[in-house]
Amino acid sequence: MDFSWTQEQDELYNRILSLVRNKLDAGDTDPHQPWTRAQWLLCGDLKLLGLSVPTRYGGCGYDALTTARAIEAFGRGCEDMGLVFSVSAVLFECVMPIVEYGDELMRNRMLYDLCSGKRIGANAITEENAGSDIFALKARAVLDGDSYILEGQKSYVSNGPVADLFVVYAITNPAHGYLGITAFAVEKDTPGLSIGEPFRKMGLTSTPACRITFNACRVPVANRIGKEGQGSQIFKQSMQWERSCLFAGYLGQMERQLERTITYAKERRQFGKSLGKHQAIAHRLADMKVRLEAARLLLYRACWRFDQGQDALLDISLAKLAVSQAAVMGGLDAIHIHGSTGINCEHGIEQMLRDAIPSTIFSGTSEMQRDIIASELGL
Repeated sequence: MDFSWTQEQDELYNRILSLVRNKLDAGDTDPHQPWTRAQWLLCGDLKLLGLSVPTRYGGCGYDALTTARAIEAFGRGCEDMGLVFSVSAVLFECVMPIVEYGDELMRNRMLYDLCSGKRIGANAITEENAGSDIFALKARAVLDGDSYILEGQKSYVSNGPVADLFVVYAITNPAHGYLGITAFAVEKDTPGLSIGEPFRKMGLTSTPACRITFNACRVPVANRIGKEGQGSQIFKQSMQWERSCLFAGYLGQMERQLERTITYAKERRQFGKSLGKHQAIAHRLADMKVRLEAARLLLYRACWRFDQGQDALLDISLAKLAVSQAAVMGGLDAIHIHGSTGINCEHGIEQMLRDAIPSTIFSGTSEMQRDIIASELGL
């Protein structure tokens, strides 16, 4: 086994880390406020919105392993995890479905602007009574000539309030179950599409989110992604990308969190010596390091197997579960070590925990990942 990075991957990591720190540093980001269109365009300039997109469509053409390495650098360098999440979600939930399933006309029409940041994407699948259970979707799309009539509501759409393009999943044939779901690319200005007001969240607070409603929304057949009934397959593939590559951003956050906590433990003195010299604190820091490295190894093994075309379902679920659980536990440990500073919102330590908690829910809950793992074990 070779655990080393190539020179290109190392250079990419260091370049993104440096650029993000210099151009998207804490002074320019406020995790309590929505990120700005200017920041989004800057992410496009830094090529973060097209890492895994072929170069002929304005991307970088990286495989999953290299893409994840770049996202880790992004998460380490950027204090605003909401921006990291928004960028990654668009790339893996919106852009990659068009790359892998859209026709050539759709790719040429949509990908350049999405990769450059000129247009913002959003994924719309979650419904009020159909979160993890996509077979319970109520949104319907009925073919009518050269377009589909879309009806229904999506309850939680990240980037929704500012999105220019929505990747929407709807039922086209209820009798076909898994094969009855179809994916569409819906433009913001399509008549019948209503975008709701942003709502508040406990974590990833700079990522705007809202409900969207479709009322006799006419979507051209040309905006269908893939074939009719291929939606479940498209969504499953996008989750493979997201559960592996997006969660590398949390590796970056945990690395930044650990560095900051170690520095604090060295500088803060209690009972005549630094905090880090107290065994109880040193052991917490050691546990943070163990969880980070274990999660990192699982994630990069999953990305490697995904790139090799192997069945990576088990590996990706293991990695997603490990990263999200490690991020939450690391957040708790960091707060505990920082003490009163950790719970003071002015210092940003508690923000990392609040940003970590949603990772156990989106992209398939931790319970879903355990179900997948158990199934892969033959249970």
